[in-house]
Amino acid sequence: MGGDMIWKRVLAGVDETPQGVAAAAVGARLAAALGGECIPVHAVREFWLEFAEEDMVQGITELQAAVVDAARQRMLAVLADHVPHDVQRRLIVRPGRAAAVLRDVAKEIRADAIVLGGKHHSDLGRWIGGSTAHDAVRGSGLPVLVALPTADGHPYKRILAALDLSDAAVPTGTAAREVAEALHAQLRGLCVIEAPLPSPSLLPLATQPEYARQAERVLQHRIWPVLGRDAETVTREGATAEAIEREVSEWGADLVVVGSHGKGWAERLILGSVTERLLRALPCSLLVVPVKGAVVERLAPEVHKVRGRRPGRRAAR
Repeated sequence: MGGDMIWKRVLAGVDETPQGVAAAAVGARLAAALGGECIPVHAVREFWLEFAEEDMVQGITELQAAVVDAARQRMLAVLADHVPHDVQRRLIVRPGRAAAVLRDVAKEIRADAIVLGGKHHSDLGRWIGGSTAHDAVRGSGLPVLVALPTADGHPYKRILAALDLSDAAVPTGTAAREVAEALHAQLRGLCVIEAPLPSPSLLPLATQPEYARQAERVLQHRIWPVLGRDAETVTREGATAEAIEREVSEWGADLVVVGSHGKGWAERLILGSVTERLLRALPCSLLVVPVKGAVVERLAPEVHKVRGRRPGRRAAR
């Protein structure tokens, strides 16, 4: 595979729920396809600290070791039928809040990506809505895959890359292409041109067709080539989130890849209106690719100029 995205170490946050098991299974298959390794990580709640504060329990160290060992045995039993033995062997179990454990292990092993399990926002509460993954991925700069179980066990067959007209399109498209190549999946690029365009007073109706033409020019020359020759590409008009959801439904995508822009990408992952809606509504997995660098410039200053204002909304936030 070409490009800069080489996932040699995929960290999978796991627990005893079906979502946690799905994260391990998807992480293992994806890592194997990318020529890397999957490291499952499980956090054990430190309930004994409540007793320790009141000096009611002696031998806290021994208690902690026993609880961690018991949790390890439970997780190994849960994972036994879902991931290869070598992945089970790498299981890391530590006491602490899930967010802190994931963050610390990711740094120690120099993880290249994080896989979390979930099924829409209601079931993502533990990972996304609460303090766990929100804190774990804050500032990590790692791709985060929120993985749903797949019916046939194959990770992904149809991958939709939701791209915009910013520099974020290049790393996002590259990540989508490399995952698609590794999994031998179909790849489709989607760019949503919001209609009606924002601030009509700044963008008269007469200039809107010109904006669309300039946008298509940038897509053809600078964005679509990133996806490779075999990728399909489509441009849609409408509201961004709705257009992505509709494309997923009509095309049957099982993974959507979006980019997150600049500083504070974790906050955009959790709080951004488009991504938040995708997490709630999408019937498939979502990969959020962070874009390194403090500033994301527009790929097309001529499009920027036609719009008559500074860049605002993007196709995936």
